[in-house]
Amino acid sequence: MRICGLEFNHATIHRIRRTVDETPSISRRSLARQVCEWNGWIALSGRHKEAACRKALTVLDSKGLVDLPHSEWGCRVEGPLKSRQTCPPKVPSIACSLTDMGRIDIEMVTSSDGKASMTWRSLMDEHHYLGSGPLVGAQIRYLIHSSAYGCIGAMGFSSAAWALIERDKFIGWTEGARRANLQRVVCNSRFLIIPAIDVHNLASHVLSQCAKRIAQDWMIRYGVEPVILETFVDPQRFSGTCYRAANWIHVGKTSGRRANERDNSGPKEIFLYPLHKDWQEILRTEPSIGLGQRTSVIDEPADWVEEELGTAQFYDLRLNRRLFQLTRDFYSQPQAPIPQACGTHAKSKAAYRFFENKRVSMNEVLSAHLESTIERIKPCDVVLAVQDTTSVDYTGHRGMEGLGPTGHTKDAAIGLLVHDTMAFTKDGTPLGLLDVQCWARDPQDRGKKERRKQTPIEQKESMKWLKSYRAACEVQKVCPDTVLVSVGDRESDIYELFLEAMKNPDGPRLLVRCERTRDRKTEADFLWKEMAKQPVAGKQVVHIPRKGCQLAREAKLEIRHAPVTLKPPKGKKYPPVKVWMVYAREIDYPQRVTSPLEWMLLTTVEVHTLEDACERLAWYAKRWGIEVYHRTLKSGCRIEDRWFDSTDSLEPCLAIDMVVAWRIYHLTKLGREVPDHPCTIFFHEAEWKALYILVNKTTNLPVKEPTMREAVRMLARLGGFLGRKNDGEPGTTTLWRGLQRLESGVAVYRILLPHLRHGP
Repeated sequence: MRICGLEFNHATIHRIRRTVDETPSISRRSLARQVCEWNGWIALSGRHKEAACRKALTVLDSKGLVDLPHSEWGCRVEGPLKSRQTCPPKVPSIACSLTDMGRIDIEMVTSSDGKASMTWRSLMDEHHYLGSGPLVGAQIRYLIHSSAYGCIGAMGFSSAAWALIERDKFIGWTEGARRANLQRVVCNSRFLIIPAIDVHNLASHVLSQCAKRIAQDWMIRYGVEPVILETFVDPQRFSGTCYRAANWIHVGKTSGRRANERDNSGPKEIFLYPLHKDWQEILRTEPSIGLGQRTSVIDEPADWVEEELGTAQFYDLRLNRRLFQLTRDFYSQPQAPIPQACGTHAKSKAAYRFFENKRVSMNEVLSAHLESTIERIKPCDVVLAVQDTTSVDYTGHRGMEGLGPTGHTKDAAIGLLVHDTMAFTKDGTPLGLLDVQCWARDPQDRGKKERRKQTPIEQKESMKWLKSYRAACEVQKVCPDTVLVSVGDRESDIYELFLEAMKNPDGPRLLVRCERTRDRKTEADFLWKEMAKQPVAGKQVVHIPRKGCQLAREAKLEIRHAPVTLKPPKGKKYPPVKVWMVYAREIDYPQRVTSPLEWMLLTTVEVHTLEDACERLAWYAKRWGIEVYHRTLKSGCRIEDRWFDSTDSLEPCLAIDMVVAWRIYHLTKLGREVPDHPCTIFFHEAEWKALYILVNKTTNLPVKEPTMREAVRMLARLGGFLGRKNDGEPGTTTLWRGLQRLESGVAVYRILLPHLRHGP
């Protein structure tokens, strides 16, 4: 958990408890110092973050997670602390013009200059309502001098507030960007002109001078260049005129202090002053965390949800917990609407608040899933990154903002387009999503088909294939021992994609089905004519599953393969690319077959033998898995029945559904690919035991857990699977039906747990 910007895990909390038990006399200050040393919590000043750590320890104590020793502070002194060592400089009443003040100098106060430091403290204790301190975190102090009258005031700068609603809204940064760039915000926590001085424009003049030098001074001391200043003005005491005159920007009010905090005053006015022309771009920059480098917020995951999505970085544990609970609810009842899946009105309301939260996005949910997918990819020698596009129809929800036409005709349905990339093993087991792009077409783009040749690839929808390939490149970098092959259908047959692969020799390989209408040219002839000249390398018999009205059959294929050099399309000044082509054509097919199988594949994976060609054909055949996944997503999770006010709220909900659909599809394939493995590789103990009780109607549990095939067939029986001799293996439909009944079974199992027996 994150408290006061510090990350506390279970190991740290346990160590704190043990330290307090072993050393009961330890002070909170010493304990905080030790905790900072354990975790390496160092502030910009080079000192330990003791103040933040002490506050965090107090929060842990209030939650009952630790039992802290008694505070060494017996009581607090009301009001500002008075300096006992020096008196503030005596300044007579001054009422003159700014020019009569002479030259205004700003002197930095250092800890080594004891006299200047005591002067600064005495001025603040005497004249400022907040007193001399302490300033929070990193800090720089100044004395203000007039060549005509001497010391006339003082200023103090310190670390910025951790979170301010109005400030953060004005900057427009995300939680991750705020966490990474908050140190570039500096707070003007003290500003004092001695009250006896009444000089027009003096305060704004001093503010302007300080703004010119604070960036350099802060950079020299702390090695970080601030890009914006903030300050707070108590409206009950001041109007903030000097800040407005110095071009500071008023952005809103604070929410005020809590009732139990010191100085229980009302809300303060917030002013900001940019120091850099690109301050927004700098502060909005997300932290650069590479793939595979995220850490989970859960030390010991309780179930597959926490294990799969534990690296989600909302920087708010409440949002993480809500994400976990919603995923469990959606998984237990994949076809249910949100209120039914959540169960209660309060949980449903919390779910909609979660999806409407600006800090929750599709990208963040799927990024956590991607981290888990990478871990499943690393042990594999070859992984197929299959790309495809599907449309999600929301024609019945026309009140939803952000939708667009899903077709190119005038009366096309409206909805969203989703282009996703799914990782599969060579055997077809889905490992998880690698990339998801979700968008709505602009209705104004209709009718631009005639100008598509003149439009650059960056402005076309075809750019989705390049973006997905680049995402696969990032995965390839963190999985160097795995050969990643990007697989696409005929729509992906674009020359720019091959150029992208040529620019990334260490990136994923390509395997694309060629579109005949594009008339690809080689150095010798048209591609299809060139392929017809190649000798037949061999024949292969493959099983064609049933599709629509066409029955399943055994197809006899004639296979050819050869290396070719593709020429760029007409009018494009692109270099040629070298690929290998594999051509498979069905022969001796029955008369009832209206569409005999014919594949022309282009690949950057070398093909030298018939075995290589057959392997590339087998890889492309696994592309059908993403079609099954899309059917699971639409029919199993019923994403087209989701309704929100806008697509901004819909997208994170869709992300959770996509993870759930992958989980269901993954279960289906595991039951077929590893049928003899114990079911504990997928099911938790309570799940498989509850499943066994429901199906067999007995309280006598087996000593040994069932196999994956046995568990999957039991789950399918809950969904209506009969398991007859010729029924084959259960599909995703029966499995998601079974999951809906399994949830209640798990709840009953936990109630009956004390009364169950193991063994006969």
